[in-house]
Amino acid sequence: MRIFTAALATETNTFSPICIDRRAFEDSLYAPPGEHPATPTLCTAPITVGRKVCAEKGWMLIEGTATWADPAGLVNRQTYESLRDEILDQLTAALPVDAVVLGLHGAMVADGYLDPEGDLLTRIREIIGPDILLCAELDPHSHLTAKRVSAADFFVVFKEFPHTDFVDRAEDLWRIAVNTLEGRVKPVMSVFDCRMIDIFPTSREPMRSFVDRLMAIEKMDAEVLSLSVIHGFMAGDVPEMGTKTIAVTNGHPEKGAMLARDLGLELFARRGTFMMPQIDEKTALDQALAYPQGPVVIADMWDNPGGGTAGDATVILAEMLARGVTNAAIGMIWDPIAVQICMAAGEGAEIPLRFGAKSAPGTGHPIDGLVKVVKVVPNAEMRFGDSIAPFGDAAHIRLDGIDIILSSVRVQSYDPSLFTALGIDPTSKHLLVIKSTNHFYAAFSQIASDILYCAAGTPYPNDPAKTAYRHVRRDIWPIMANPHDTPEGNEAA
Repeated sequence: MRIFTAALATETNTFSPICIDRRAFEDSLYAPPGEHPATPTLCTAPITVGRKVCAEKGWMLIEGTATWADPAGLVNRQTYESLRDEILDQLTAALPVDAVVLGLHGAMVADGYLDPEGDLLTRIREIIGPDILLCAELDPHSHLTAKRVSAADFFVVFKEFPHTDFVDRAEDLWRIAVNTLEGRVKPVMSVFDCRMIDIFPTSREPMRSFVDRLMAIEKMDAEVLSLSVIHGFMAGDVPEMGTKTIAVTNGHPEKGAMLARDLGLELFARRGTFMMPQIDEKTALDQALAYPQGPVVIADMWDNPGGGTAGDATVILAEMLARGVTNAAIGMIWDPIAVQICMAAGEGAEIPLRFGAKSAPGTGHPIDGLVKVVKVVPNAEMRFGDSIAPFGDAAHIRLDGIDIILSSVRVQSYDPSLFTALGIDPTSKHLLVIKSTNHFYAAFSQIASDILYCAAGTPYPNDPAKTAYRHVRRDIWPIMANPHDTPEGNEAA
């Protein structure tokens, strides 16, 4: 067998002021054919898993470009088209192939393209024809458009949020692909549109039990090859944004459609109950400082670079400074200019510095102070499960007893190793402030005495009932109370 694989991925917050060009992909991950590292980067797991599978089977894996940009705003049109065409040209050169196995995110939006992944998949289908297997792994915070479903044979989606299972799901993707190529199964994909916008952390109920049941059904029913939930990405203003369920069966479309519908309506019945409780910055600090021991983790959940924001909000920090909080650390605040200044000053220097809150309204005000440059690290990295997440040149500064990490590459706070990379022992602090919605949970829950979810400022459009969407349809909860009461409401996508 000859299998072509590649990855093209980012997540687009269409409300973010930070645009993505080719340099953004190169800063996060850009691997030409055959040069992908041994460790996967979230959406590139199909490549590393594919290497192992094809080596065991004696098949030829033909690798195309693999690239990922940390989430931000609109992707530059020339950047998307050049990366797309790079992969399409590599596929054309690889023909004939028996299958195409891709790593995608699914929430990219480019200038001139509301559905880049649909565009890419459709063009791939035109190249390989109707009979060649085409499948991909997706992030659940994506948009499952009809165009994508029409082009692909099947999708497998991360089940967990935080996304601790991207390698496991890539293994599922390849298992189904191998069984299809060897004639044991005929995958059929059924999709149900839940007509809702919500957030589904699997680190808490009720989503934890729901995902456990999906996996139990897959294990017990041999006709069910894969079950997935597309959570949707509420900061992506595109026509087909929203929650959907996917059932991939072995040649049983009617069964798959019924299963996807039943699961989707169950999610809809529990709408509004999945989100973790949120408190403002004043309440968060009241609770954190009253806690007898640390570290207490405050998640600045809506200033999350993983959702496309800048990651430079200072709302919580300003409240900490006003209260005279010490024995605390913040990781991270994105400010490339401030990092350059600190690196020029050098470790041990004491300098006046203005940093943070430069990206957009609702992120607070820049912080001014006499800071000590404690440590500078070129090309800093932290862990994220089996992967490595770079956050660029970074500086550890200290201001009024608070340790602060400044980064030059936007990335959310995945793991306590972001602190140790800059010489901070996170377990020694009473208070840790991080920027992430829920991906931090798996790693930080191992050291935290408590975790508080803080909604501070307005860097992210987190209330879909009030968000000024231009493209999102109106017949979707919570914009409409119950869109399933409409005549077409219970139709599968």
